[in-house]
Amino acid sequence: MIEGRNIICIASNWWYDPTSKHHIMRILSERNHVIWVNYHGSRRPRVGAADARAIAGKLRQVVQGPRHVSTNMTVVTPLVVPLPGSRAAANLNRGLLVRQIRSVLRELPDRPVQLWTFAPDVDFLVGLFREERSVYYCVDEFGAFCGYDGDAIRGAEARLAKKVDLVVTTSAALEENKRALNPNTHLVMHGVDFDCFAKATVPGIAIPADIAGLPRPVLGFWGLIQDWVDVELLAAAARLRANASFVFIGEVQADVSPLASQPNVHFLGRRPYAELPAYARGFDVGLIPFRVNQLTRAVNPIKLREYLSAGLPVVATRLPEVERYRPWVEIADTPHSFACACDRAGRSRCPEQDRSRQAAMRAESWPVKVERISELVLAAGAKTRRSGLPHQSHC
Repeated sequence: MIEGRNIICIASNWWYDPTSKHHIMRILSERNHVIWVNYHGSRRPRVGAADARAIAGKLRQVVQGPRHVSTNMTVVTPLVVPLPGSRAAANLNRGLLVRQIRSVLRELPDRPVQLWTFAPDVDFLVGLFREERSVYYCVDEFGAFCGYDGDAIRGAEARLAKKVDLVVTTSAALEENKRALNPNTHLVMHGVDFDCFAKATVPGIAIPADIAGLPRPVLGFWGLIQDWVDVELLAAAARLRANASFVFIGEVQADVSPLASQPNVHFLGRRPYAELPAYARGFDVGLIPFRVNQLTRAVNPIKLREYLSAGLPVVATRLPEVERYRPWVEIADTPHSFACACDRAGRSRCPEQDRSRQAAMRAESWPVKVERISELVLAAGAKTRRSGLPHQSHC
């Protein structure tokens, strides 16, 4: 395991719901100091209330300065200009980011530095901290996201992948794509917070009141509800299974009106991460109803392992990384097949099958994954780089 380092982590907002980057950095912070950088320069803001609220929140975080969220974790929200594709903005952001990160580094013990980025468009940072290792941890086909400048993101990502010492990917499609840019590219599947979600099968755990009285079966989903969720498929399936309850937990950022109009569909909004096992206790089936496209063919849903760790059978659309987990997953392409798959999955519930699903996940915990990633990072040879900015002391 990596230890005794100062790790600069370029990532999305620390205060979002836990993702792979949160789990990995929490574990690494047990033996290292992590500087978590809330980077928000990958997408141009849109005119609208949601982005206005997000900008206001970011500005509040900028004003607050670095925050120590645990003994070995410092979170900083830097002031940057979100204009991807602009060379002037990239040059300005480089100076802003380097200055703000170095100010935090100066407060830490003088130790080897590593640069980890979960963002695809910060190629301009590689080599500016005299880091012993640089890592690009790639979880998505970022150029396929709606609202992103695909050409700009792909160009920056290609430059980043070629510069870093190691690229870690979470799906076979991403591994194949990024290996063309950097031969030291490896596939490490997502892990799972197994102990948390296994609580769903502990006798006596209370089902939350807002789903406890719903007609069974309860077909549940948690996560961000964005344009990659197949709303039309779900609406049709809900009509076909009017006796079932479809429950959605998470922030809604897409038009779900065709689905929300169904009387057996329930949108609960966001719920605390720690409460999800209790909701899983009240589910009969876990759903992964994603559209199949360039973006989702490269995705590896963490919720798949969370559902299985909770003992739940899963029904999903035909996503390559989900299909690997048959026979614990039912695959469906049409509303009728989706509804029938939910029927079969529900009938598979019994203590023995639930334990079998959980057993398959026990070895996929986040500590196991971080140990594997650490091995790859320590084995990677640091590249020789040139920097256009002067270095300071240990950074």
